[in-house]
Amino acid sequence: MSVFHKLTNTEMEIMQIIWELNRSVTSSELLEIFVEKAWKGQTINTFLSQLVDKGLLSVTRGKWRMNHYSPCITFREYKKREAKSILDTMYQGSVKTFLTTLYGERVVDDELEQWLSEKQVNR
Repeated sequence: MSVFHKLTNTEMEIMQIIWELNRSVTSSELLEIFVEKAWKGQTINTFLSQLVDKGLLSVTRGKWRMNHYSPCITFREYKKREAKSILDTMYQGSVKTFLTTLYGERVVDDELEQWLSEKQVNR
C-alpha cells in the first residue's frame, strides 16, 4: 500500500462529489457543482493538483486541452486506509485498544465476542 495522505475537509468534499458521480470530471464541472463557494478556476485546479499529487486522482488530457480527473481509489478503499492510519498512529495497530478507548472494557469484550461469533457463522 502506498503512503496514506489524509485529506483536508475541502479535498474530502471534492472527492465525495467525484466518488458519487463515479466518472471522470473536469474542473469546469466542479466549479458548477460548487458554485455557492464562489471559487475561481485556479482554486479548484489547485485542489485537483493536490489530489493528483496525493494519488487519489489521475488526470488525462481531453478535447480542447481540458483535463479530466478520475478517482484512483474508491471511497471504501480510502476509508479503509484512513481507519488503518488512525489505528496504527493512535492505537499501535490494536483494535482492542481502540475499542476500549471508545467504549470501555466491558462493552468491548461483549461486542467483540458477539462480532467474532457472527463472523464465524458467516464463513
